[in-house]
Amino acid sequence: MKRRTFLVVLVLVLPMRAEAQTQFNQALAGSVYGAAFAFMAPRTLAPIPIAKLTLWGLRGLTALDPAVGPTISPRAIMLVDRERVALTMPLPSPTDAAAWGAVAAALCEKAASLSPAIAEAGTGGIVTSFFDELFNHLDPYSRYIAPEGGRDQTTSADVGLVIGVFRHRAVVARIVPEGSAAAAGLVVGEQVLAIDGVSTRGQDAYALNNALSGPAGSEVTLSILPHHSRPRIVSLPRIPAAPETVFAARQGPMLVVQITGFERGTAEAFRRMLTGALATKPDPVGIVIDLRGNRGGLLDQAVGVADSLIDSGIIARAVGRDPAANQLWQARGPDIAAGRPLAVLVDGRTASAAEVLAAALADDGRGVVIGSATFGKGLVQAATRLPDNGTLLVTWARLLAPLGWPLQGLGVMPQICTSGSSDSVEHELEGLSAGQQPLGTAIRAERAARPGISLNDILRLREACPAALGSSLDLQTAQFLLKARGAYATALLTRP
Repeated sequence: MKRRTFLVVLVLVLPMRAEAQTQFNQALAGSVYGAAFAFMAPRTLAPIPIAKLTLWGLRGLTALDPAVGPTISPRAIMLVDRERVALTMPLPSPTDAAAWGAVAAALCEKAASLSPAIAEAGTGGIVTSFFDELFNHLDPYSRYIAPEGGRDQTTSADVGLVIGVFRHRAVVARIVPEGSAAAAGLVVGEQVLAIDGVSTRGQDAYALNNALSGPAGSEVTLSILPHHSRPRIVSLPRIPAAPETVFAARQGPMLVVQITGFERGTAEAFRRMLTGALATKPDPVGIVIDLRGNRGGLLDQAVGVADSLIDSGIIARAVGRDPAANQLWQARGPDIAAGRPLAVLVDGRTASAAEVLAAALADDGRGVVIGSATFGKGLVQAATRLPDNGTLLVTWARLLAPLGWPLQGLGVMPQICTSGSSDSVEHELEGLSAGQQPLGTAIRAERAARPGISLNDILRLREACPAALGSSLDLQTAQFLLKARGAYATALLTRP
């Protein structure tokens, strides 16, 4: 009898789930969710009810434990555990972001108490899963970046100065134009007597330059002996070094300027490098700007490069639902290339800010784009810091080319397509030389497109020149075009 009783009790308790031990921080999660909802509600490209954002996010619990998930009715939102309603809460006011955040956190707390898998994820894991699932329903660029926690977030930086040792003396060997040493007026050839009070005598160049580096925002003090003057003390802030992104070289009769990305100082480096290169003789027949493989970066730097080549007119627009997202970038000139023929190389990896530059030069009639359809990343994100020190990035604007067509999805259609065979490129060049633009119909259709264009129409337009990796054919085509002024003028296709 006892044995039978024991077996019956065992069968009855198996479907039940013991409450898990949890340290879920409900108050913190609620403030994070509420702040996120308040930030997103007025800014997403299309209006999304907070109730829907909440439901999407709570489905992140199901990703942690498939037996747990949310459901919603016209009056309440519920947590279901193994097909059993575990918690029911009334719906807050549709626009009360803080209240919805509190409700979401309460349901997460209950889920963590019921499920060991969810409890094991902890507050950070549950919050991250919440946003991962929420953003699965939006564009691929909106996202939540979790706080770094106890990780060392120190960024190594320097002062934009290179020390060399000559005849047993430490001297300034090179100055980086964007560094703090240049801003302080240091010049090449000055002697460095001490770094942070430590004499440079007897030290090698490696040790001296290593002493210049340190945490971003900190300072280093140098004792400098200028030419024919008294020593002076200079305190220089350490700032993160911007990577080099602009490279120029003469290739036969062309000047080729490669821009690998848009970082702090890229626009100024471009202006400086192009001005210096054009001052040398012989004068190039034209300029090639190579944007192949350029994934973008800082939009203002791409705008700055465009401004260096366009006398006047619109460079780009950003348009969103929030009035604060709307921006207009215009060229102020002058064109430092003085109207020299310009070819822009792109490929399927050219994206974002690089597409803004290519589109601006094409729409303005300032240059001919050569290559394949570009990536098609034309969305702008707004960022905010959340109460947990995580970062929320939310897409809030679309980038439009000067003629009004959207970059998102479409990308930039080249005026000469090199993603086909060399025979097809030769055919295109023959047509251009005869005064005909083989891609004219596709280019005009793209420039006539407007936000809201369907995916099918986007795919149809991109079929005219499928995305591909760049090749040597791009430069060969540019070299021909920059010499053939008639073909160049036809390729520009300045009329929409």
